[in-house]
Amino acid sequence: MIGTPRVGEGISFRDACAFISEWHRHHKPPRGYKACVGVATHDGALVGVAIIGRPVARHLDNGHTLEVTRVATDGTRNACSMLYAACWEIAKGMGYSRLITYTQQGEGGASLRAAGWRVIAERPARPGWDRPSRPRELTGTENVPRYLWEAA
Repeated sequence: MIGTPRVGEGISFRDACAFISEWHRHHKPPRGYKACVGVATHDGALVGVAIIGRPVARHLDNGHTLEVTRVATDGTRNACSMLYAACWEIAKGMGYSRLITYTQQGEGGASLRAAGWRVIAERPARPGWDRPSRPRELTGTENVPRYLWEAA
């Protein structure tokens, strides 16, 4: 039996990215961050990580808002909701008044709801971030509707 997971102090960006590379379903690790947090079993086995960064959408990057840019777990019960709750505490502790994240349509959002988050907007599918003025590689997550969530 694994036991109840616990949220740790914080982990390095390198360790968080390595965990995400192994466990995230559809994204690579982000390029930057403001904070990282991990959740582990009582014996110290890392079972999930979250990375908080500046909002990807530049119009939301107002100095008061952060975004949970990645969350990945190995499937351990309650680890994901613990991470979302910890991210909000970290963001508030850093002086931010708003924390957001996105999920893809088809992802239930139970962990976010359990951590007290709420859906504030639906975003239609986009063809991706590639533009003639700023070329981007396709990531495989294009053309998927998303939900915008906010910590409450």
